[in-house]
Amino acid sequence: MQLVLIMGPVNSKLQFQIVNMRPEDWPVVEAIYLQGIATGNATFETESLGWENWNAKHHAHSRLVARGGETVLGWAALSPVSTRRVYAGVAEVSIYIADEARGKGVGRVLLKALIEHSEQNGIWTLQAGIFPENAASITLHKSCGFCEVGRREKIGQLKGVWRDVVLLERRSKT
Repeated sequence: MQLVLIMGPVNSKLQFQIVNMRPEDWPVVEAIYLQGIATGNATFETESLGWENWNAKHHAHSRLVARGGETVLGWAALSPVSTRRVYAGVAEVSIYIADEARGKGVGRVLLKALIEHSEQNGIWTLQAGIFPENAASITLHKSCGFCEVGRREKIGQLKGVWRDVVLLERRSKT
């Protein structure tokens, strides 16, 4: 894996680096994921499926964490959208920021690094499915070059409530 090293925003009080996720980061990555689940607006999942399932479902490349000292502040990773070869360059974005780090620029720096890393690994299209209630995530993705391409109405239920998903994508410029 190629090391990605990006410093957090200079104008932020929160300084951090973007580096490759390590397997030993999993307990904190999972805790941040569970914080996202608890919001009710991050995913249809209601619990973590564990390291083995997470590891199997995500690309081996493009797994990043934002680290402030020894603290993981957020993570981002890509998963393939299909096993068909024609879609080998299309990936779905997952990005989760720790409660205490939200709104401090971590998501923007992390997503920009993920985009760069994806392009270095032959990904030409990134896509994201976001609950419309998660306005901050939609705004973040759009600020990083994602365009809204549609909306899947009542695509699935979360705790017995039908939910819509806004579809966004970003085409590589390289």
